[in-house]
Amino acid sequence: MMNAAAQALDEKVGKVPVAQGSTRPATSDTEVMRAITWQGKKTISLDKVPKPVITHPKDVIVKVTACTICSGSDSHVYAGEVPDTSKGQIMGHEGCGVVSEVGEAVTKFKAGDRVVIAFDIACGECDYCKRGEFTGCDTTNDSKLSEFVYGHRHSGIFGYGNLLGGVPGSQAEFVRVPFADVNCYKIPDEVPDEKALYLSDVLCTSYHAVMLAGGVKAGETVAIWGLGPIGLCAARWCQIMGASKVVGIDFVKERLEVAEKKLGITVIDRNSVKDVPKRIFELVPGGVDASIEAAGFRFPVTILHKVERTVGLETDTADILNELLLATRKWGRVSVIADYLGYCNHFGIGMLMMKHLTLRSGQCPCQRYFDTVMDHVKSGKFDPSFMVTHRIKLEDAPEAYSKLFNKEDGYIKVFIEM
Repeated sequence: MMNAAAQALDEKVGKVPVAQGSTRPATSDTEVMRAITWQGKKTISLDKVPKPVITHPKDVIVKVTACTICSGSDSHVYAGEVPDTSKGQIMGHEGCGVVSEVGEAVTKFKAGDRVVIAFDIACGECDYCKRGEFTGCDTTNDSKLSEFVYGHRHSGIFGYGNLLGGVPGSQAEFVRVPFADVNCYKIPDEVPDEKALYLSDVLCTSYHAVMLAGGVKAGETVAIWGLGPIGLCAARWCQIMGASKVVGIDFVKERLEVAEKKLGITVIDRNSVKDVPKRIFELVPGGVDASIEAAGFRFPVTILHKVERTVGLETDTADILNELLLATRKWGRVSVIADYLGYCNHFGIGMLMMKHLTLRSGQCPCQRYFDTVMDHVKSGKFDPSFMVTHRIKLEDAPEAYSKLFNKEDGYIKVFIEM
């Protein structure tokens, strides 16, 4: 119902012009490709769809060699919890591959170059882009409804709903990348797809999560709610920056095992610990210096929020947010990197103010961090392979969506080889 209503409103309010001409590329009349598409709530399929072609002089077409499924954003779309998503939406916002076609105004890339693609789409020329605030790009999302809901438009994002442009994603054999000079990053020869792929989102986003928390100084303490790929990688960044203690909170056995055995961080299992802030105070008297929310809006803890979400009195839950505010020391920092899309009730704003906390949030401007993150990958300081649990083919993706959403069979992060 919510999706149908959002689509009706989207159609009524109309679209705004975008710098790339259209968020949907022109397509071939003769060539088709395989792609993963959204067909409705918890229904994903592998389909044959028209291949994209150069639509704007600053486009490239990338032949995708590897992609993955985001256990956060893609799961939200899969579950039908992202309003204004159209049937047939090509999924995915994490991809890398080889440039196959180049628009006449592209200057940094040529056919045959290996590239990783930022999940966020930026023009490179608006005021936001010039400040490095690429996810605030004013010109790549055509959703007037997004402006109505949030007051401003977010940048376009690959493979998401129409609120973020309805841009065809990278879980496909080919993808059109607008403003390629801004949104593609050349992969060094010595870096394999198995590592480069994750710069498209996870590695940059987890780094951004730590930077939203003000960075981590040597000797500081950090707690991370949610040990999916973003939370696990944020923990690794905290270690690299010199944190003296990192505490990770989750309820999924396999995630907790990776965090404890591969990263060596302290873990809290929600299945056995009911009062998470109390346990954090036992581990870190006075509270942690910084907290990172990497779980998201879909996970109510209390009966109150479970009921309110079920009956539609709120879209998002404040339970985990309130745990962060409670467990962070006075004058500490709180980072919200997980997705929140609508409204939540009973948010502890008094804790935020009376404890002098700083809270920052927002989607990652990948382009800002590409150089820094790639340097760590090239040097071996950050090897993302520790979080990859399954290697699959594109035709296996529909089943993998279900496994990831339901947290079955140890699925944490997949590598999809085309």
